[in-house]
Amino acid sequence: METISDIQARIAHASQSELEALRILYASDSRKGVKHAFDVRKRQILREQEEQARLRALYDFDIRAGAHSCVLGMDEVGRGPLAGPMYVGGVVLNLNAPPIAELNDSKQIAPDKRERIAACIQQQALAFHIESVDAHDIDTYGMAYCLRSAFSSVIAYFDAHHVPVECILLDGVPLHLDKRERAVVKGDTKSASIAAASIIAKVARDNYMVEQHKLYPVYGFDAHKGYGSQQHINAIKTHGICPLHRVSFCKNFLS
Repeated sequence: METISDIQARIAHASQSELEALRILYASDSRKGVKHAFDVRKRQILREQEEQARLRALYDFDIRAGAHSCVLGMDEVGRGPLAGPMYVGGVVLNLNAPPIAELNDSKQIAPDKRERIAACIQQQALAFHIESVDAHDIDTYGMAYCLRSAFSSVIAYFDAHHVPVECILLDGVPLHLDKRERAVVKGDTKSASIAAASIIAKVARDNYMVEQHKLYPVYGFDAHKGYGSQQHINAIKTHGICPLHRVSFCKNFLS
């Protein structure tokens, strides 16, 4: 008789059809370890199917939105931090290709996974681009102007490189920048292209802030990435601000 470990190893990597065949094969095996292995693998397969359905829905949303045309997804990262630039990402995915594994709203993905997924996006995308707006410009011109300027620059990049974009999906509220524009509320959870844009922008910004931590270690930029954590606020109160800080965002913490 096979050991439980041997059977568990066969079950652990079985597809749904293989699992049913194994269930018939081991129907007379009453050992609890065997039954448990079947139950675990069945739940895993169900989760895998749910994940594939979620990913397919992201891609199908873009296909429908663009009426099977070339779709550009865009999103911003870093609108609210006390320090550091705002980043805007744009991605044109191959919507007919297999979905990129674990693609999701960047905020729903662990940092180590974001790095890997961002690399996959950049390898598989038909085109991508990232723009940034520094703290000085945010203070000088205001967030609304900077947001519109950055989004416009991303769109201009794709047009300049002759990417045949026919539909532009933006996360959130309309910016009225382009006749091809369509705003999608919570778009980073509905659209594959917007989710991809949010990930590459998030990874780029986070990596930048980690690098800036080496220049300004007292603020802990590697941990909070410039957002208003208590650690960051305390550091501002103690050390004042540095060139990365948005002065207009930090006034309440300055004496």
